[in-house]
Amino acid sequence: MTANNHKEVQNVLVTGANGFIGRALCHRLLSEGYNVSAVVRQLSKPIDRVNYLVADLERSDDLSLEGLGIDCIVHLAGRAHVLGERNAGALELYRLANRDATVRLAQLAIAAGVRRFVYISSIGVNGSETCTGAFDERTTAHPHADYAVSKYEAELQLNAMMKSLAIESVIVRPPLVYDVQAPGNFARLLRLVSSGLPLPFAALDNKRSMISLKNLVGFVELCVRHPDAAQELFLVSDGCDLSTTDIVKLLAEGMGKRPCMFPIPDSLALFGAKLIGRQNLHVQLFRSLQVDSSKARRLLGWHPEEDARAALIEVGSSWNRRYSR
Repeated sequence: MTANNHKEVQNVLVTGANGFIGRALCHRLLSEGYNVSAVVRQLSKPIDRVNYLVADLERSDDLSLEGLGIDCIVHLAGRAHVLGERNAGALELYRLANRDATVRLAQLAIAAGVRRFVYISSIGVNGSETCTGAFDERTTAHPHADYAVSKYEAELQLNAMMKSLAIESVIVRPPLVYDVQAPGNFARLLRLVSSGLPLPFAALDNKRSMISLKNLVGFVELCVRHPDAAQELFLVSDGCDLSTTDIVKLLAEGMGKRPCMFPIPDSLALFGAKLIGRQNLHVQLFRSLQVDSSKARRLLGWHPEEDARAALIEVGSSWNRRYSR
């Protein structure tokens, strides 16, 4: 990118700025010279030089963007996926937070003359596993859970709203995002590896695409400013697909541990997962999910800033420094 292209975007608004990705993105944008505003539900551990707006995006009257001079919005806020959630009303809760709130924010953006809207969706829109080849931007959407359904519906609404307007939309579908402070399943895996308990992954040869936090926020910052990102969908990953076995070994190496793993037949692992109602966990640990990021590389000239293997070792090392006694 040229300096002139960077200057075109000066003021960026980040939603979900208190979250795992949001805080890292705010720091990245500040380091690149942007003026950063942030929407949060409550002010917690504010970052210096960020202009905070306290609002609930599920309430249409809680926020106004007019007069703020925002050039670009990066929308991260929403209801996160909860593994194994079986609440009968879960889909509607996801829709309120992930679809309807996104539409309201887009309407505010249009009214305020915002030029670009970057929406962080999920690889779950494509599906939960790959069997015949990696997902790419041409793969037919097949959302596999309520969370993914709500994210896909938000994508469709955004595309319909912005097709004939001056505002540019960019949609990003990342796979699992990892770092030492990652929530959810990756945090559980870190605790398991740290515990030294025997794990049933010795015979696995699956392939999982993930993306480090640093690589993701670098890509999102590129989407904020690159002219060729307008009206595009991107699937991004580290570009190094690893088995669950490899991931455990790399994390353990960073922790200075020797992992204890034993083989288990896939059919037995699936049977056990069904017994406890955690089939999704079996898919995430034992099956493959691969992402082809070649479009991002070709169209935007993007390259991951850190190597996946080195990043996972560093995550294990950081975990040790934080939590080992």
